[in-house]
Amino acid sequence: MKQITPMRHNLRTMSGIFIVIGVAILVLSFGPLVKDEVWFYLKELKSQKYFLAGNSDGEGIKDSVFARYLSKRPVLIEPVNKEFSIVIERIGVNAPVVSDVSVTDKKAYIESLKNGVAHASVSKYPSKDPGNVYLFAHASVNFWRLGKYATVFNLLRKLDMGDRIYIFYKDSTYIYETVNKEVYKGWNIMPLTRPVIEPILTLQTCDPPGTTLNRMVVTAKLIDVLE
Repeated sequence: MKQITPMRHNLRTMSGIFIVIGVAILVLSFGPLVKDEVWFYLKELKSQKYFLAGNSDGEGIKDSVFARYLSKRPVLIEPVNKEFSIVIERIGVNAPVVSDVSVTDKKAYIESLKNGVAHASVSKYPSKDPGNVYLFAHASVNFWRLGKYATVFNLLRKLDMGDRIYIFYKDSTYIYETVNKEVYKGWNIMPLTRPVIEPILTLQTCDPPGTTLNRMVVTAKLIDVLE
């Protein structure tokens, strides 16, 4: 019987280790994106509704892993704070907003995005007055490098016209309705600098997730303010 030399054995062992490491990196990289897609598919399949707490007429259960994957009951979302945060029922987003973040200082905004969705420093704050509230966040696969909120906008492209977006700011609730969804190639400042004649909200992220090829931009108009 042919014997395996120590060198060949070592090469096989190293090859096996590299394969395991490669598979682990793929799982770590694309696992969160796959998880989000699976959750959204199951939610739609079950016709499961997500409601901002107080918006549901019936009884629901608190948002949790069990509620998202195993239950069919409506899920109630409690905003993480009411000082500055965002809730999007349709895609299960519930995250703080970090105010006054530079859109040109990459180091600064990468650090800010570890703590939530970023509010562009050159944009307006939520208000009844005409203006563009510009928020941006990751749609990424590198969650271990980019922090807890690296995948918060992974499903932004799933929003449809009419879907509502809630912004909590200084204890008031600003309710926006999605009116447009576009993809821009590369870095395009038009959605940030465009003139507006009404209060709007702009959400921006990378598209496809984990790349810088395009920008997914969702525009929503203010329809109500609860104070």
